[in-house]
Amino acid sequence: MVQKAKILLVDDRPENLLALEAILSALDQTLVRASSGEEALKALLTDDFAVILLDVQMPGMDGFETAAHIKRRERTRDIPIIFLTAINHGPHHTFRGYAAGAVDYISKPFDPWVLRAKVSVFVELYTKNCQLREQAALLRLQLEGGGTNGADGSKETAGLLAELSARLAAVEEQAEALTKQLGEDSAEAAVVATAAHLERKLTGLRRALDALEPGAGGGAVLPLQG
Repeated sequence: MVQKAKILLVDDRPENLLALEAILSALDQTLVRASSGEEALKALLTDDFAVILLDVQMPGMDGFETAAHIKRRERTRDIPIIFLTAINHGPHHTFRGYAAGAVDYISKPFDPWVLRAKVSVFVELYTKNCQLREQAALLRLQLEGGGTNGADGSKETAGLLAELSARLAAVEEQAEALTKQLGEDSAEAAVVATAAHLERKLTGLRRALDALEPGAGGGAVLPLQG
């Protein structure tokens, strides 16, 4: 069973959080509320999130300052941030949002379908990355020599390689379909770049797995990153 992704919703107004939950509930993921920048940073200390929806206008620590803290932390710097704002101060205001590390900047009131579609892309990318890390961990165990002793070990190795190959093929197929969809939808450059990075990691993992196949001259420890 694939674990649900967590989506962090940050807004000081309870009615806005309720509206976001209503819009995103169809994605069937875990929605986590935060009513301030400080509360959001606290949530990010313990949980991993696929994407953050961050209100710009908040008392105390506003969205820009919150994003700056998120991007300074190694644990959270790569989490996509979508800024939500009730007012549009023009290009300079929007530029400030992107400069703070946002992948998107949406003015309220926004189209619920568009917001849900954007969030779903990041959830999909997050899920694929989680699956990829799982495959990489299994492959590392094999590269470190697990299950290679005797006939039983050979059967175990063959079974593990077959399972890994099947799992990886499924992720590759889904990633290819996602990349094609992103191209057709003319998605933001940041989203396309993230998908391309995922495909590169998939290619590296496939090469490492192929090197372990019988007759491929495997055995060398290949560099893998989770």
